[in-house]
Amino acid sequence: MRAKDAVRGSTARIAHGPRRTLLVAGTFLLGGLVVLVDQGTKAWAEATLSTQERIPLVGELLGLQMAYNPGAAFSFGEGSTWVFALVAVAAAVAAVVFAFRVRRLRWAVVIGAVGGAAASHAGDRLFRAPGFARGHVVDFLAYGDWFIGNVADIVIVVGAVTGAFLMLHDGSSPEDSPSSSARLSSEEAGERS
Repeated sequence: MRAKDAVRGSTARIAHGPRRTLLVAGTFLLGGLVVLVDQGTKAWAEATLSTQERIPLVGELLGLQMAYNPGAAFSFGEGSTWVFALVAVAAAVAAVVFAFRVRRLRWAVVIGAVGGAAASHAGDRLFRAPGFARGHVVDFLAYGDWFIGNVADIVIVVGAVTGAFLMLHDGSSPEDSPSSSARLSSEEAGERS
Protein backbone atom coordinates (compact mmCIF):
# COMPACT_ATOMS: atom_id res chain seq x y z
CA MET A 1 0.00 0.00 0.00
CA ARG A 2 1.33 3.40 -0.94
CA ALA A 3 1.51 6.16 1.67
CA LYS A 4 -0.88 8.27 -0.40
CA ASP A 5 -3.50 5.45 -0.31
CA ALA A 6 -3.06 5.00 3.44
CA VAL A 7 -3.67 8.70 4.02
CA ARG A 8 -6.68 8.70 1.70
CA GLY A 9 -8.07 5.66 3.52
CA SER A 10 -7.63 7.21 6.96
CA THR A 11 -9.15 10.49 5.78
CA ALA A 12 -12.15 8.60 4.41
CA ARG A 13 -12.58 6.83 7.72
CA ILE A 14 -12.47 10.13 9.59
CA ALA A 15 -14.88 11.72 7.12
CA HIS A 16 -17.34 8.86 7.56
CA GLY A 17 -16.94 8.76 11.35
CA PRO A 18 -19.38 11.56 12.25
CA ARG A 19 -21.88 10.43 9.59
CA ARG A 20 -21.74 6.87 10.84
CA THR A 21 -22.20 8.04 14.43
CA LEU A 22 -25.27 10.01 13.36
CA LEU A 23 -26.67 6.97 11.53
CA VAL A 24 -26.20 4.76 14.59
CA ALA A 25 -27.67 7.39 16.93
CA GLY A 26 -30.57 7.98 14.55
CA THR A 27 -31.25 4.26 14.34
CA PHE A 28 -31.50 4.02 18.12
CA LEU A 29 -33.56 7.21 18.39
CA LEU A 30 -36.07 5.94 15.84
CA GLY A 31 -36.23 2.59 17.63
CA GLY A 32 -36.89 4.36 20.92
CA LEU A 33 -39.58 6.50 19.31
CA VAL A 34 -41.33 3.40 17.95
CA VAL A 35 -41.25 1.81 21.43
CA LEU A 36 -42.70 4.99 23.00
CA VAL A 37 -45.49 5.32 20.41
CA ASP A 38 -46.37 1.62 20.52
CA GLN A 39 -46.36 1.37 24.31
CA GLY A 40 -48.15 4.72 24.64
CA THR A 41 -50.95 3.66 22.31
CA LYS A 42 -51.22 0.33 24.14
CA ALA A 43 -51.51 2.13 27.49
CA TRP A 44 -54.20 4.36 25.99
CA ALA A 45 -56.03 1.32 24.60
CA GLU A 46 -55.97 -0.48 27.96
CA ALA A 47 -57.32 2.61 29.73
CA THR A 48 -59.97 3.44 27.13
CA LEU A 49 -61.14 0.44 25.11
CA SER A 50 -63.18 -2.64 25.87
CA THR A 51 -62.65 -6.25 24.83
CA GLN A 52 -66.41 -6.55 24.32
CA GLU A 53 -67.15 -3.49 22.19
CA ARG A 54 -65.68 -2.37 18.86
CA ILE A 55 -65.58 1.32 17.97
CA PRO A 56 -65.83 1.66 14.17
CA LEU A 57 -63.38 4.04 12.50
CA VAL A 58 -63.89 3.14 8.83
CA GLY A 59 -67.16 1.25 8.82
CA GLU A 60 -66.58 -2.43 9.46
CA LEU A 61 -63.17 -2.28 7.79
CA LEU A 62 -61.19 -0.71 10.65
CA GLY A 63 -62.08 -0.17 14.27
CA LEU A 64 -60.77 -0.05 17.82
CA GLN A 65 -61.19 -2.99 20.17
CA MET A 66 -59.02 -4.17 23.05
CA ALA A 67 -57.50 -7.67 22.85
CA TYR A 68 -54.70 -9.55 24.60
CA ASN A 69 -52.85 -11.83 22.19
CA PRO A 70 -50.82 -14.74 23.58
CA GLY A 71 -49.83 -15.88 20.07
CA ALA A 72 -48.70 -14.37 16.81
CA ALA A 73 -50.79 -13.03 13.93
CA PHE A 74 -54.29 -14.49 13.88
CA SER A 75 -53.54 -15.85 17.41
CA PHE A 76 -51.34 -18.54 15.85
CA GLY A 77 -49.28 -20.44 18.43
CA GLU A 78 -51.22 -19.39 21.52
CA GLY A 79 -49.59 -22.13 23.61
CA SER A 80 -46.06 -21.10 22.62
CA THR A 81 -45.83 -17.59 24.02
CA TRP A 82 -42.32 -18.21 25.35
CA VAL A 83 -41.14 -18.99 21.79
CA PHE A 84 -42.48 -15.64 20.59
CA ALA A 85 -40.74 -13.97 23.54
CA LEU A 86 -37.43 -15.49 22.42
CA VAL A 87 -38.02 -14.49 18.79
CA ALA A 88 -38.87 -10.90 19.79
CA VAL A 89 -35.76 -10.63 21.99
CA ALA A 90 -33.58 -12.14 19.23
CA ALA A 91 -34.99 -9.69 16.67
CA ALA A 92 -34.35 -6.74 19.00
CA VAL A 93 -30.77 -7.92 19.67
CA ALA A 94 -30.19 -8.41 15.92
CA ALA A 95 -31.39 -4.85 15.33
CA VAL A 96 -28.88 -3.56 17.89
CA VAL A 97 -26.06 -5.45 16.15
CA PHE A 98 -27.08 -4.14 12.72
CA ALA A 99 -27.49 -0.62 14.12
CA PHE A 100 -23.75 -0.51 14.75
CA ARG A 101 -23.02 -1.73 11.22
CA VAL A 102 -25.49 0.41 9.28
CA ARG A 103 -23.99 2.66 6.61
CA ARG A 104 -27.02 3.88 4.70
CA LEU A 105 -29.80 6.17 5.89
CA ARG A 106 -32.57 4.06 4.37
CA TRP A 107 -31.31 0.98 6.22
CA ALA A 108 -30.96 2.96 9.44
CA VAL A 109 -34.66 3.80 9.17
CA VAL A 110 -35.65 0.17 8.48
CA ILE A 111 -33.48 -1.25 11.26
CA GLY A 112 -34.49 1.40 13.79
CA ALA A 113 -38.19 1.01 13.09
CA VAL A 114 -38.27 -2.79 13.03
CA GLY A 115 -35.89 -3.00 15.99
CA GLY A 116 -38.10 -0.68 18.02
CA ALA A 117 -41.19 -2.70 17.14
CA ALA A 118 -39.43 -5.94 18.07
CA ALA A 119 -38.24 -4.42 21.35
CA SER A 120 -41.76 -3.27 22.16
CA HIS A 121 -43.16 -6.73 21.48
CA ALA A 122 -40.34 -8.25 23.54
CA GLY A 123 -41.33 -5.98 26.43
CA ASP A 124 -44.93 -7.18 26.17
CA ARG A 125 -43.88 -10.82 26.01
CA LEU A 126 -41.45 -10.56 28.90
CA PHE A 127 -43.24 -8.28 31.34
CA ARG A 128 -46.99 -8.33 30.80
CA ALA A 129 -49.49 -10.68 32.43
CA PRO A 130 -49.81 -13.57 32.93
CA GLY A 131 -46.07 -13.77 33.71
CA PHE A 132 -42.44 -13.49 32.66
CA ALA A 133 -41.86 -14.72 29.08
CA ARG A 134 -45.56 -15.61 28.86
CA GLY A 135 -46.93 -12.09 28.46
CA HIS A 136 -49.70 -11.25 26.05
CA VAL A 137 -49.28 -8.52 23.45
CA VAL A 138 -51.81 -5.69 23.66
CA ASP A 139 -53.73 -5.33 20.39
CA PHE A 140 -56.37 -2.73 19.61
CA LEU A 141 -56.54 -2.02 15.86
CA ALA A 142 -59.35 -4.26 14.57
CA TYR A 143 -59.13 -5.03 10.85
CA GLY A 144 -62.64 -6.17 9.97
CA ASP A 145 -63.21 -9.67 11.30
CA TRP A 146 -59.70 -10.78 10.29
CA PHE A 147 -57.45 -9.83 13.20
CA ILE A 148 -56.60 -7.20 15.78
CA GLY A 149 -53.12 -5.66 15.81
CA ASN A 150 -51.12 -2.72 17.11
CA VAL A 151 -48.70 -0.02 15.98
CA ALA A 152 -45.66 -2.31 16.24
CA ASP A 153 -47.33 -4.81 13.90
CA ILE A 154 -47.77 -2.10 11.27
CA VAL A 155 -44.14 -1.00 11.66
CA ILE A 156 -42.87 -4.58 11.32
CA VAL A 157 -44.85 -5.20 8.13
CA VAL A 158 -43.89 -1.88 6.53
CA GLY A 159 -40.25 -2.33 7.60
CA ALA A 160 -40.04 -5.89 6.27
CA VAL A 161 -41.56 -4.89 2.93
CA THR A 162 -39.25 -1.87 2.69
CA GLY A 163 -36.18 -3.97 3.55
CA ALA A 164 -37.13 -6.57 0.93
CA PHE A 165 -37.65 -3.81 -1.63
CA LEU A 166 -34.23 -2.32 -0.84
CA MET A 167 -32.52 -5.68 -1.25
CA LEU A 168 -34.34 -6.50 -4.49
CA HIS A 169 -34.34 -3.02 -6.02
CA ASP A 170 -30.78 -1.86 -5.48
CA GLY A 171 -29.13 -4.99 -4.09
CA SER A 172 -28.02 -3.17 -0.96
CA SER A 173 -27.74 -4.54 2.53
CA PRO A 174 -27.49 -2.72 5.86
CA GLU A 175 -23.69 -3.04 5.80
CA ASP A 176 -23.16 -1.72 2.25
CA SER A 177 -21.62 1.69 1.98
CA PRO A 178 -23.23 4.16 -0.42
CA SER A 179 -20.20 3.89 -2.74
CA SER A 180 -20.39 0.07 -2.93
CA SER A 181 -24.06 0.20 -3.99
CA ALA A 182 -23.24 2.82 -6.62
CA ARG A 183 -20.39 0.63 -7.85
CA LEU A 184 -22.76 -2.38 -8.04
CA SER A 185 -25.32 -0.34 -9.97
CA SER A 186 -22.75 0.89 -12.50
CA GLU A 187 -21.37 -2.64 -12.96
CA GLU A 188 -24.90 -3.99 -13.50
CA ALA A 189 -25.64 -1.22 -16.01
CA GLY A 190 -22.45 -2.12 -17.90
CA GLU A 191 -23.52 -5.79 -18.06
CA ARG A 192 -26.92 -4.87 -19.52
CA SER A 193 -25.50 -2.81 -22.39
